[in-house]
Amino acid sequence: MLRKQRQVRTQIHKLVDAFLFGVCFWLAHLIRSELHNRGWVADQLQSFDQYSWMLAFIVPVSPLALEMCGFYGRPLLADRRATAWQLLKAATLVSVGCIMMDFLFRTNHGRSVYLLLPIVSFVVVMVKEELILRLAESRLGQPSLRRRLIIAGPAQETTKLHEYLDQNISEGFDVVEELAIDDSFVNRLPDLLHKYSVNAVVLCARHTVFGQVEKAIQTCELEGVEVWLMADFFKTEISQTSLDDFYGKPMLVFRSAPEASWQALAKQTIDFVVAFVALAILGPLVMLPAAIIVRITSPGLVLFRQQRAGLNGRPFNMYKFRSMVNNAEQLKQELAQLNEMSGPVFKVTNDPRITPFGRFIRKWSIDELPQLFNVLRGDMSLVGPRPLPVDEVERFDDLAHRRRLSVKPGLTCLWQVSGRNEVRDFKDWVRLDLEYIDNWTIWLDLKILMRTVPVVLTGAGAR
Repeated sequence: MLRKQRQVRTQIHKLVDAFLFGVCFWLAHLIRSELHNRGWVADQLQSFDQYSWMLAFIVPVSPLALEMCGFYGRPLLADRRATAWQLLKAATLVSVGCIMMDFLFRTNHGRSVYLLLPIVSFVVVMVKEELILRLAESRLGQPSLRRRLIIAGPAQETTKLHEYLDQNISEGFDVVEELAIDDSFVNRLPDLLHKYSVNAVVLCARHTVFGQVEKAIQTCELEGVEVWLMADFFKTEISQTSLDDFYGKPMLVFRSAPEASWQALAKQTIDFVVAFVALAILGPLVMLPAAIIVRITSPGLVLFRQQRAGLNGRPFNMYKFRSMVNNAEQLKQELAQLNEMSGPVFKVTNDPRITPFGRFIRKWSIDELPQLFNVLRGDMSLVGPRPLPVDEVERFDDLAHRRRLSVKPGLTCLWQVSGRNEVRDFKDWVRLDLEYIDNWTIWLDLKILMRTVPVVLTGAGAR
């Protein structure tokens, strides 16, 4: 994992652990109070308010103690015994520090709270680590946490790097191809990026192949795929270039999509919270009645499921309420000559395949609500380029259009709030998506969400 990504992950863990240690101190006091009430401990009983000042010590010190014990230097899928030992040492250090602070300020509090603290904090933080480990090892977590790499360069260097990654499998990398940088490399690269939905290309370059390396970087930046280069600088038109390290090796990262950051974490948090709340409110009020009416008014399944291209082109099943007749996909070929969109996308005004109730739920975007489940699963975001069917993505005639796949697809986007279905040229659609990617901030997401609400409520541009 690159240093910046490791730093973001570590900072998140530190904040969570600091919070958990504070909660554990309160739990330790609660347990001590219960033990005192039962007559099992005889030390002085005081309210938590008299202990609360100790949180000013525990909250900042606990992540420092964990870091001192090597807790944050572990790989993502660390050995449980090593994790437990490091956590136990850190929890004990925090407890000893509390006792010293209590002695220093002569507060004469019940010391059993401080003796319970390492036990409670060990259990709680270990449960958190176990949940993270289970998620990372699950079928749900593996696709999102593991990163697919192509390694290219001289055989000696790529083999050595491949072996190192195989020995450190817990870091979450899968090497899908190992290639030499020769005359055929650049020509083969686009097909490999599409085939494996690659997250990054690692180039071990020498000055004799700089020409091929530059072409490979240009290919990847058009598609929004990261390039990790062990080499000198190259001129790029789109990518932001940053210096990082890959297991101690200097690395240049050419990135034409938003990088891992606190804003990216905030985006994921907002996605999850809003999707969860929206499903809880709209599920019984809107989605359940809509599902029943779809089932009653038209034969066929309630939900329409289709393979769409997700992050880096990785296919996923997108869900919508079925708004068309049951054999709509078969009838699509007969309507091909009526397509009003340029490029690979298919759009028809007054599409005869749409059912009467389907026209209603399309106008008010009710058919899109099941995609909130896709947001919860991590396949989609609230804001991002709209996901296209896999077969339409395969018909892109310009590789630069694939850069819209460099971020998660979304429920809404600039296209939907900038004329929605009035945009008829696919190039304009892509231009708006790339404008979003190149200028992304969390505030831009919030602005698009706020602009989406009146568009949906008025049915503007829908058909």
